[in-house]
Amino acid sequence: MKYMTRTKTEKTFKAQFWSFDIIFAIVIFTVAMTILAYTWYNIDNQLALSYGSGTETMQFETQVLTERMLTPGTPADWNALVNTSNVSTWKDISIGLTTSSNSSTISPSKVYTLMAMANYNNSDYQATKSVMGIGYDYYITITGKDVNIRIGENPATHNALTTYVYKARTVFGTEPVLMKVIVWTNEPVAIS
Repeated sequence: MKYMTRTKTEKTFKAQFWSFDIIFAIVIFTVAMTILAYTWYNIDNQLALSYGSGTETMQFETQVLTERMLTPGTPADWNALVNTSNVSTWKDISIGLTTSSNSSTISPSKVYTLMAMANYNNSDYQATKSVMGIGYDYYITITGKDVNIRIGENPATHNALTTYVYKARTVFGTEPVLMKVIVWTNEPVAIS
């Protein structure tokens, strides 16, 4: 009888010890899996933001910038109101290049004003990005038989990793031209 009592006690003690070990292991396993899932979720979201929507944002900004360039801007005579070497005069304008809202003819004076704003020095180029409503770098070309205009930073000379291009046929003064609006970055956040 003494032997049986001893065995029962040992069995009870072993069962209690085993159940505490299992409970402790389950708690640690659950905590570890929760931390792993949380970390994986955050990494997945960061990758989606960086790689997925980054390209969508660039593509959208390229389209919007092209459409904006094919408007007269706000106010319509914005080019007469800005001092091209004084960034503080640029804050209440929206840049557009056409002569009027119902026209697809590009105004040479607006183009030359934007060229002076963007190509004056690098800090002025950076300021034109916010006036144009984009966060990425840009490069606008207007080419025709006798027209060869370049505005902004050329992606080919800055090791661009991602570029989006929209093209529009229009008229510069009286000459038919092709306008290319390129939005680009040399950062890896927009690579798909």
